Amino acid sequence: MKKLLILVALPFLHPVFGQSGGPIKDKAYRQAIQRAERFVDSLRIKQDIPGISVCVGTAGKILWAEGFGFADLEAQRPVTIASKFRMGSVSKSITSLAVGKLVEDGKLDPDAPVQQYVPGFPAKKYPFTPRQLATHTAGIRHYRNSDPLACPKRYANVQDGLTIFNQDSLLFKPGTAFNYSTYGYSLLSAVIEAASQTDFLSYMQRAVFTPYGMTSTGADFSDSIVTNRVRFYEHQGKQRVNAPQVDNSYKWAGGGLLSTPVDLVKMCGSGLLRPTTLRKETVALLFTPQLLANGKNTQYGFGWRIGTGRQGRKIVHHGGLIDGGRTFLLLYPENDLIVAITANMSGVTINQPEVETIADYFFANNR
Repeated sequence: MKKLLILVALPFLHPVFGQSGGPIKDKAYRQAIQRAERFVDSLRIKQDIPGISVCVGTAGKILWAEGFGFADLEAQRPVTIASKFRMGSVSKSITSLAVGKLVEDGKLDPDAPVQQYVPGFPAKKYPFTPRQLATHTAGIRHYRNSDPLACPKRYANVQDGLTIFNQDSLLFKPGTAFNYSTYGYSLLSAVIEAASQTDFLSYMQRAVFTPYGMTSTGADFSDSIVTNRVRFYEHQGKQRVNAPQVDNSYKWAGGGLLSTPVDLVKMCGSGLLRPTTLRKETVALLFTPQLLANGKNTQYGFGWRIGTGRQGRKIVHHGGLIDGGRTFLLLYPENDLIVAITANMSGVTINQPEVETIADYFFANNR
């Protein structure tokens, strides 16, 4: 039955594969698309953003996908739906599907001590688990100004990247507080490698990118030629300048991936809203917010923020801020709608309210 479901789901998304980068527009949503186009372009103009890409879809269909502005200002190369942007922390949401797959296959116990999978990671005052890493409750710290990140450095593998923080103490007893930590996901990627018995990026390709048709998703290798990768910008005063050169090899799982809004919608549609590879119980695990020892709800699951939108609808979402990029991914699991948006500019205001505005146009389309 599982194989049959995969065959049923893929035809809905097949038209995307043949696209050369031109927009996708479902005629049934003409009014919503026109309103959304004006809104997205106004965001680009008002904030002086070089380029934006957006996609809206359901579990089985792309309703709208379009690029705005420029992927490369010098070459005047326009954004298309094939343009690849930095995901930033939306990489955590993508990584969560790999964690779910390993748990489902019985290869990863989310509540086992991390040293069961990464014995070389120094023991701390308290043990902590993969679940706590995925939900930011392990006590692993986040960035510090003293971290060796200012000068781009290629870390040869996941284990090398752990040296940035592996000697530091935990911030608190695991499970007693929430502390957002990209480094926690770096360690989680080492857990994924041990559980899958392969390197992190290869497992992501096998377990996530390929099954969900994410043909434009992969690592942001700073020294490689990556087809359709945008250039990255920031503001210096009122001027647009190139963002600083970075190497994200220390954080593939937590902030180092490239993708497109179309790929994000594909992943969420067949992977989460209408799961064809993961079981519904596994998706529920990813979307369940964790409770601290004192009973406080963190509103965060495995790589996903859980909440309620302004219209009272349940939402699951994540944003990504990174050098030269902004990404936001929003799901309405009970209403079968997904919105993904990316920009190639640091520090822009594309947050939950802006993305909910786009979603509202589609909810109101037939009113």
